Amino acid sequence: MIRTDARTLSDLQGKVVRFVRRAQRRYYAPAVLAPFANEHYNRHNQRRLEHLASLRLPLHDRDVLELGAGIGDHTTFFLDRGCNVVTSDARPQNVQELRYRFPTLEVLQLDLDAELNLTKRFDIVYSYGLLYHLGEPARAIASMGRLAQNLLLLETCVSYGDALAINPVVEERNPTQAFNGTGCRPTRPWVMNELKRHFEHVYMPVTQPNHIEFPTDWTTPPPAAGKLTRSVFIASRSPLDNPILFEGVPAIQQRS
Repeated sequence: MIRTDARTLSDLQGKVVRFVRRAQRRYYAPAVLAPFANEHYNRHNQRRLEHLASLRLPLHDRDVLELGAGIGDHTTFFLDRGCNVVTSDARPQNVQELRYRFPTLEVLQLDLDAELNLTKRFDIVYSYGLLYHLGEPARAIASMGRLAQNLLLLETCVSYGDALAINPVVEERNPTQAFNGTGCRPTRPWVMNELKRHFEHVYMPVTQPNHIEFPTDWTTPPPAAGKLTRSVFIASRSPLDNPILFEGVPAIQQRS
């Protein structure tokens, strides 16, 4: 007769879960990982994260909600700073990859174009590379504002200009693009205006990441039509005494 106590049963269940996840990953991983596995994407991630680290923000030992995580290429930035991370994505296959890579983390399937039923608030909401893949960016910012107890870290593609414009676009439905097929390229003033509806203090860094998609001169649009241009925004509940942050929309920025 074989005895099974609670611990043994738990161990068996854990082994079954790990076996199923490995089997699932062998089946879907090539299609999921391929769009993220290229030099441009990897360099882009590196430049964004080194810029974030340069902003002198209180990012250690925080509760973090990561939105639009993809396959988790930014997640360890916060784990290595002692943060408690809840990560998420809209696509089921990306969520499965996140659960495979980070088996101890809570991983959620969240579509920011829809209403979120989360009730927990987080010290930091992190949303890099998500907003411009949404068809309802104002709804998404409102959700981020409700969930962020202290800081929102936001990076997105934007359009040149001073108008308050969303500039919707159609995107392909692949693992790195809009989940619902509609994205946007809002102007920087539009993003700032929406953030100010939900946060007491909104900033843009005086620096930009060391990457071609992050312009430093916003007075003249680039000659290449269709070229992606990006900006970083920091929204806070309390004022941030930080010389790197500018409480407005700068016309000229510099490399970090």
